[in-house]
Amino acid sequence: MNHSYEFQNIPKSRIATFDVYQMGLQKHHVAALLEFDVTESRSELRELKRSGKKISFNAFLIKAISKAVELHPEAAGYIYSKKKLMLFKDVNISFIVEKTIGGKKVPMPVVIEKSNEKTAEDITREIEDAKNYELTEKDIILNKKSQANEKIYYRLPKFLRIMFWRYMLSHPKFAYEKMGNVIVTSLGAAGKINGWFVHKSVHPLSFGIGSVLKKPVVIKDEIKIREILNMTILIDHDPIDGAPMVRFIGDLTDYIENFSRD
Repeated sequence: MNHSYEFQNIPKSRIATFDVYQMGLQKHHVAALLEFDVTESRSELRELKRSGKKISFNAFLIKAISKAVELHPEAAGYIYSKKKLMLFKDVNISFIVEKTIGGKKVPMPVVIEKSNEKTAEDITREIEDAKNYELTEKDIILNKKSQANEKIYYRLPKFLRIMFWRYMLSHPKFAYEKMGNVIVTSLGAAGKINGWFVHKSVHPLSFGIGSVLKKPVVIKDEIKIREILNMTILIDHDPIDGAPMVRFIGDLTDYIENFSRD
């Protein structure tokens, strides 16, 4: 019996995705599948757009995340040793942008440095610049010039690539400089999905942004139709305990649902 099939080349950048997933399996992440009422915030964003200010929804979420991490830096902390936790003053967020390499669409990270000090408009521009950035298969991070040793990463055998990841994750300052302490990926923009996706990550704090859907919600004993955002959060349980984790999520909810909060 003859079988019809074809081979496709895997983009080199996908190799890093394979490695990240394998290393992510070793992290002690707690997964939180949450819903946020973003009706008021999205209304505010539409008003700002009409007034000429360009703020994307993803940039707004990144800014809200940055504010919450500022209040609870341990939520994005790295374990330095058995007795020490390394916390960073600045919030550096990796945001995944879909790029086309060799005719294939692949996810690539752009590191938004000091996102806690930037406005949502600044972050919007940075994301747009990353989407328009011309790159090659040798690029690993969009807004960071790859060093010579990084460019050979994709040529290494798997065991050496895994050794590289283990080394980086055991040296928090190095990891922070390369990939930040938070990662955000938005799949909701690819299509409406009524649910959550549970991803893997090597970051201490990771966000999977889902779709915004209209759902019935009870408000003051009345059923109203609201815009609800589905989001998955992975929080490394090693640097933060359960109660502080809940307080972090509480402040994050406040920032996301109340656009005007400073």
